[in-house]
Amino acid sequence: MSAEAITIEPIREGLIEGFHRALDVVARERRYLIFLEAPPLDGTRDFVRDNIANGHPQMVAVAAGEVVGWCDIRREGRPARSHCGILGMGIIPDFRNQGLGKRLILRTIEAAWAAGMQRIELTCHHDNPRAAALYRKVGFCEEGLLRKAARIDGHFIDLIQMGLLRSDYDAVPSSS
Repeated sequence: MSAEAITIEPIREGLIEGFHRALDVVARERRYLIFLEAPPLDGTRDFVRDNIANGHPQMVAVAAGEVVGWCDIRREGRPARSHCGILGMGIIPDFRNQGLGKRLILRTIEAAWAAGMQRIELTCHHDNPRAAALYRKVGFCEEGLLRKAARIDGHFIDLIQMGLLRSDYDAVPSSS
């Protein structure tokens, strides 16, 4: 399927089960997410409904009616950090390396700025250079290394802490 045939759209009720399936596929790879499997479907429904109700941007990539990727940015709940959002994303294996990640993240970042966020944060597995390169390409900067911050199958994983300020993003030519 061509990349152009994949649509990027805001999550909606009818796509929750597809999002849950995609999340589970990526989580079960045990390489990219802190989740090792998707939460129960009811928990995923609550997460998505909360995103919709509170204006947290959540975009999905849809191919032939199936969710094949997602990107969400959840606003921090504490008042002193309410200008910040936390980004999470994933793409199922057959749809990687087609530019879909960049399309998803750019669309979601724009929605976060439109919602008034001024800072977006994420963590990336240190052993996932493709993801780190994507984040740098759209303007994220490394802000630190969280040593042994995750443990999967008995192996510790360092996490790269990255951040993007709206003022920096507006100045990055490649993000447009």
